[in-house]
Amino acid sequence: MKQSLQLKMGQQLTMTPQLQQAIRLLQLSSLDLQAEIQEALDSNPLLEVENEADDAPQESSQQAKNDDSQKETSDALNEQSLPDDLPLDSTWDDTYTSTTPSSSLSSSQSFDGEHDVYQGETNDSLHDHLLWQMQLSHFTDEDAAIATAIIESIDERGYLTTDVTELVEAIALPEVDVEEVAMVLKRIQRFDPVGVGARTIQECLSIQLQQLTDETPHKNLALTLINDYMELMGARDYKGLQRKLRIDEAELKSTLRLIQTLNPYPGDAIDQKPTEYVIPDISVVKKNGRWVVELNPDSVPKLRVNEEYAALSRQAKSSADSQYIKQHTQEARWFIKSLESRNDTLLKVAHCIVQRQQGFFEHGEEAMKPMVLNDVAEAVDMHESTISRVTTQKYLHCPRGIFELKYFFSSHVSTETGGECSSTAIRALIKKLVAAENRAKPLSDNKIAELIADQGIQVARRTIAKYRESLNIPSSSQRKSLL
Repeated sequence: MKQSLQLKMGQQLTMTPQLQQAIRLLQLSSLDLQAEIQEALDSNPLLEVENEADDAPQESSQQAKNDDSQKETSDALNEQSLPDDLPLDSTWDDTYTSTTPSSSLSSSQSFDGEHDVYQGETNDSLHDHLLWQMQLSHFTDEDAAIATAIIESIDERGYLTTDVTELVEAIALPEVDVEEVAMVLKRIQRFDPVGVGARTIQECLSIQLQQLTDETPHKNLALTLINDYMELMGARDYKGLQRKLRIDEAELKSTLRLIQTLNPYPGDAIDQKPTEYVIPDISVVKKNGRWVVELNPDSVPKLRVNEEYAALSRQAKSSADSQYIKQHTQEARWFIKSLESRNDTLLKVAHCIVQRQQGFFEHGEEAMKPMVLNDVAEAVDMHESTISRVTTQKYLHCPRGIFELKYFFSSHVSTETGGECSSTAIRALIKKLVAAENRAKPLSDNKIAELIADQGIQVARRTIAKYRESLNIPSSSQRKSLL
């Protein structure tokens, strides 16, 4: 066999660690990025925040003030120390009292709001709140075991998710039967919030109504509505309710107003989800008639390399120390460069979005133009995947509020004139029409489609229904109301 040499040309993309770091930082949200920056500051001694050196004199002066105050406090304590020679006719109580110096108010004085001590915010769950009330109630050991089992079976909304017979089996006590569990359940249903532990929404609302005084207007009528005519009330059949109850429209309105004061999900008042905060990455303001895009300085701190530490590489006594300093110096510069690249890319993409959506910033959602990721990718000469990373979990702050960059992208719908309309603009029109409708005669999907068509936008009824459901707007029959 004859051997031969062949020359082939090819291309291969190799992602360097620096490029991988830049891509990873690009897709992080502002909160995740701050955590990443803090981790880099903790692990790299040559990386520092620019304003740390400026704050050093202030910190030293503050420390000096604290030292002076500590000296003054110690001097005051020394002055109040027990004298060596007490008079013979004196007692301990004559020199020191049993009360602390801070308790200057007498027992006859009452505290007002200015003297109340802030105890801090509580984050107790619904289960903790109910268990606390159970401990304050007079339960026997057996009833306490039953109450604990009931409370553990209550979901976040405040409803009992387990049948009474299943609770009897779960408790596994020979003396416990269905009647005893039901009695303990009734006591728990009177806990705060009232109605917790109910099995149905009818039972929940009925318990809350029963807690009202007998002098409450329309109380008995509201109980009848909830217990006997819940289906008619859910179907908004107000004429049928008037015939069944033999009442006029005014009396029905007053009864419905009383029912609306009740809470169908009592657990929501206690078991609150933690608040999620958003730090905008981009700020958009109008200056001299132009919309200007700026990077939010609070989202990303300015970093720099500590040149004093970096210079130590030339004075290091050993090669290991010198190599350590050089390596961390290079890592710090790479990290700073990756942050700068992220900020530049974010500014470029945000500027393109603002330029294309000028109508939104001037007039609102109804003036939104259709735009997809590819439109921005072609404008800034980047790949579509890069635009997706940049716009995910990145937020923009403008006079109209805080929006995710993804919000400005939407599909298009053809108009009668041959133009295009954004789906976001159509959703805004639907919300506007529903907000202005007559609640006694709400607009159907067909009617909404006709009203939008009058503005030159042809949209099918099923499309209106899809957009309406995405906005969590009920159907016309469910929106009907007398109030």
